[in-house]
Amino acid sequence: MGQNLQSDMRLRSVDLARGHGLSTQAIRNYEEAGILPAADRTLNGYRTYTPLHAAALRAFLALIPGHGHPVATSVMRAVNQGALDEAFRLIDESHAQLSDDRRTLQAVERALRGLEPTAASHPDTASGPDGTFIGPLAEQLGIRPATLRKWEHAGLVRPRRDPRTGYRVYDEADVRDARLAHQLRRGGYLLEQIAPLIAQVRTAGGLEPLEAALGDWRGRLSARGRAMLAGAAELEAYLRER
Repeated sequence: MGQNLQSDMRLRSVDLARGHGLSTQAIRNYEEAGILPAADRTLNGYRTYTPLHAAALRAFLALIPGHGHPVATSVMRAVNQGALDEAFRLIDESHAQLSDDRRTLQAVERALRGLEPTAASHPDTASGPDGTFIGPLAEQLGIRPATLRKWEHAGLVRPRRDPRTGYRVYDEADVRDARLAHQLRRGGYLLEQIAPLIAQVRTAGGLEPLEAALGDWRGRLSARGRAMLAGAAELEAYLRER
């Protein structure tokens, strides 16, 4: 890449910071973190930046809304180190996560459309030999048994106890509630937000209370996808500058 960081135009920390509502300390922190290329120094020891640094800053700030701060930081570090394959891998993984989240949303919507009011209205009905214990259910969902116990404490699941062993037994309705809780947690919802939704499902109060939450989730995924496009454009501009 060479050490010449583009043109003879010299910028100060405040010049980079001013247009983005940042502090000069933030600019210095970004340089030290590897988000920006290393700056040249004047004879007096002051940092001097160039339009290349300005392009790097725009790329970083544009990547954050779609990919998050940690991924954006790792991408810029990789680019500045010349490890473009690593930068592209990180971006690919982020896009794959968005795709997974979209599939999760679709799974939630399909699950809700297929709810049986009669099953939801009798959560305490014994499930017989087909009941599921906490370990297998946790493994199936990819979570820890402690998470299921936490959800039980929050009222998201209500397993019965086996009268002989005292073990928790999750019937079909409990498994459904656990799946919904898991999917909504992946969508970014808090336990206290999920609890009333599952309560509505249990009492066969209809799916209307969930529509707003699902619409919000869908909107956030769309905004994230669009933000990724904006981030890609700025990153491409930075790569061309380099």
